[in-house]
Amino acid sequence: MLFWIFVLLLTKQSGLTQGHPDLLSRAATEASCDCTVNSCRTLFDIVWGCLATIFACTWVSLHQNVPEPNLGHFSLLMRKLRMMLLMIIAPELVVGFAARQFASARWISKEFDVSKTHGFFCNMGGFMSEEGHPVATEKQLPAYISAIQKIKKADIEDKSKGDTLSKGIAIAQGLWFVTQCLARAFQHLPLTELEVATLAFAVLSVIIRLLWLHKPLDVQQPIVVARSEVEVDPLPEEDMENFPTFLDTLDGALSGDYYYYHPISSTSVPSFYSIEIDTEDNQQLVNLAGVLGVGSIFGSIHCAAWNALFPSIAEMWIWRISSAFIAAYPVLAFLTIALATWAHDNDIADALLGSFMVLGAVGYPIFRLFLIILSFTTLRSLPPSAFVDVSWSNYIPHL
Repeated sequence: MLFWIFVLLLTKQSGLTQGHPDLLSRAATEASCDCTVNSCRTLFDIVWGCLATIFACTWVSLHQNVPEPNLGHFSLLMRKLRMMLLMIIAPELVVGFAARQFASARWISKEFDVSKTHGFFCNMGGFMSEEGHPVATEKQLPAYISAIQKIKKADIEDKSKGDTLSKGIAIAQGLWFVTQCLARAFQHLPLTELEVATLAFAVLSVIIRLLWLHKPLDVQQPIVVARSEVEVDPLPEEDMENFPTFLDTLDGALSGDYYYYHPISSTSVPSFYSIEIDTEDNQQLVNLAGVLGVGSIFGSIHCAAWNALFPSIAEMWIWRISSAFIAAYPVLAFLTIALATWAHDNDIADALLGSFMVLGAVGYPIFRLFLIILSFTTLRSLPPSAFVDVSWSNYIPHL
C-alpha cells in the first residue's frame, strides 16, 4: 500500500499532462531555475546521475555464476554484457533468478547444516568434483556434503570480489536515489522520464542486492571437493550433444527448468541456474506471484510519469501505453498461469496460456525499448523547473 501511495505522489508531482505548445510555454513561465534563489542542476547532471545509477544497478549488482574454465577476458566481458543487457530489457528475469537462488540456498543451509554462503556457492557452480564437474544438483550433494562442510565460510568469501560492506554501500546508493526522487516529489519539483526509469532500476536493484547479500561476487574459479563414501545412486550418462538454444536459455531464466543441464557432462552451470528443490504447486504459484509482483512494481513506477510534460502528444501516449502494459502484463500472466495450473490439462486454458506467453515474448521487449528510447528523447524539451535542485536545507537545518 505504501508503494502505491508513493507512485501516486510521484504521478501528481510529475508536471503537466501533454506536450502541447501552449502548455510548454506556460510551463516555461511557471517555474525556472533562478540560481540566485534556487540551487540549480544542468542537463549533464541529470543524465550523468541517472547513467551512473543505472550502471550500478545493472553491471555492478550482477552476481554471476562461476563461468566455464579457461574463458578469456573478452569472453568473460561479453558474458557479463549479455546479462547486463537482459537486465536492462527485462530486470524481472534477474529478480526471479535471484529469488530462486535465495530459496535454494536457504533450503541447502537448513537441509545440510551449512551457511547460506555455502548454499549460494553450490547454486552458482562453485563446488567442483575431482572429475571437473559442478556439484550443483540435489542428487549430488549427499556424496560431497562432508567435504563441503569442512570448507570455511571465510574461505568462500575470500574468493568474492565484494564483501558485505561494499554490498551495503551499493544498496545505500540505490536508496539514496530513491530518497532524491521522493524529495523532489515533496517539494513539487518534476522528475524527468529518465529519472523515473532510473528510479525503477534503483528499486529493483535494492531487492536483487538484498536477495544476493550472501552470494559471492564475480568468482572465477571453483573449489574442488572430494567425494565421500556415502552410498548414492550413480548419475545416468547423458548425451553431451544437447546444446541449449537461445529459447532454452530464456525458458530457463523464466522458469528455472534446465532440462538440458547434465551434471556429469558439464564444466559449469547455466547462467541462470539454481538447484531445483521440491515444492508444492501452491508454493510455486506463491513464488511466481512474488516475482511477477516485482515486475508489476517496475512497470508501475514508470506510470509515475503518466502526467509528466512530454514534447509531443504521440510520445505521451506511447509512454502511457508502454508503462501500462509493463505494469499490467505480470498480473495478467500470473492469472493465466494460475488458471492453466488449476484447470489441469484443459485445452482452452493451455491455448490461452500459450497465446499470452507469445504476446509477452513479442510485446514486452518492444514496449520496454519504447520506454528506454523515450527516457532519452524527452530530454530535448524539459520544463525549467526540472533544473531546480532539491533544497536539502528544508530537511537538514544549516546545510
